[in-house]
Amino acid sequence: MRTPSALLLALASLVAGCDMLGIESATAVAAKREAEGKAIGSACRHAGRAIEDCYTLNKKADKGAVFAGWREMNDYMRENKLEEVAPQLPAAGAAKPTPKDDEDEADTEDTKAAPAKTTPKATPKADAKAAKPKAH
Repeated sequence: MRTPSALLLALASLVAGCDMLGIESATAVAAKREAEGKAIGSACRHAGRAIEDCYTLNKKADKGAVFAGWREMNDYMRENKLEEVAPQLPAAGAAKPTPKDDEDEADTEDTKAAPAKTTPKATPKADAKAAKPKAH
């Protein structure tokens, strides 16, 4: 009976050392996910994004945590009378060219695709007739 209890004790000490190996427990993973969601939500609120936009931009984040962070930042900003800070970089989905860029690209493509229009070559006789004044 002593050997199974000694084996059980050794196994328990090995399992307790999993944190040292870099294996995260379920509670640590859940806490990290919650903290990331709150950070995302508060950053969205500080940037003036609607909560729906925040959900759309961060599909993998926990919605409950995102909302909690958004709400906490909203309360904090109201209490301290802070204004929203406009994002300096466009959202990942907003990297589409503007209509002005589309026109520039269309002009460039037209000049590349269509050959330059050429005028009919003038013959020496036609040039001579055009150069001589008519006598009346």
